[in-house]
Amino acid sequence: MNTTSVIETPTMETRYIKPINSQPSVYWFAFSLAAILAIGITSFLIPTINNVGLSILLLFAITFSVMAFKQMSTPVLTFTLSFMHLQYHSAEGGWSLRWQSIQQLGLAELPTAEGWYQTLPWMGVKLKNYDDFLTSVCPRVASKMLIEQRGLLFIAFKRTPNSPHAIEDMLFDDTPYITQNGVVLKGLIAMLANRMRYNRELLGFDFFIADDLFDRPLGEFVGLARRYLAQANTSTVN
Repeated sequence: MNTTSVIETPTMETRYIKPINSQPSVYWFAFSLAAILAIGITSFLIPTINNVGLSILLLFAITFSVMAFKQMSTPVLTFTLSFMHLQYHSAEGGWSLRWQSIQQLGLAELPTAEGWYQTLPWMGVKLKNYDDFLTSVCPRVASKMLIEQRGLLFIAFKRTPNSPHAIEDMLFDDTPYITQNGVVLKGLIAMLANRMRYNRELLGFDFFIADDLFDRPLGEFVGLARRYLAQANTSTVN
């Protein structure tokens, strides 16, 4: 009697990614509040002190406290990696990508005049299809991605001789995007779709994730994400 053995591939455990630099914002916020209090006490006890100088210091302290508070309000958890998907979390919202939707993950790199490649502090994501991702992204997240990643496109444009596109056209292209199901996407989502197309043309990836959102060095996180991606592809084949 012939028996068929079935080999089950072990499932990757769910991992929750928290950035390394999330804790210092608490200390900076406390420090800025202490500075504001110290400035107030000083101005009260020493009325003859230079008020202009104190006002400038107070303005800096308040600005710094607002920045620290904003960083504190950002969710500590930035990514969830499971056997099914890669999920992003932020105060503005998030997105979720099934591993089967991802074609490639890698380091963002740019060619130099000397002929070698410069590695940038970003992980690149290349998708098989834009539709699922674009329909799951809210305008606030799309706006954040457009603003944070525009510097990458600008640098790539500067290093691309005879680019067929003007930098202004690439940065602000809001041509409506039509999905395969005929859904017309406009506004910020359409701008994100067009930006992804330009990113792929100049940088080889559709969008990027900054390394300060990870809990380990960039290269190690890329390797970890690639193992999840390979696991998902193996499970699909099996």
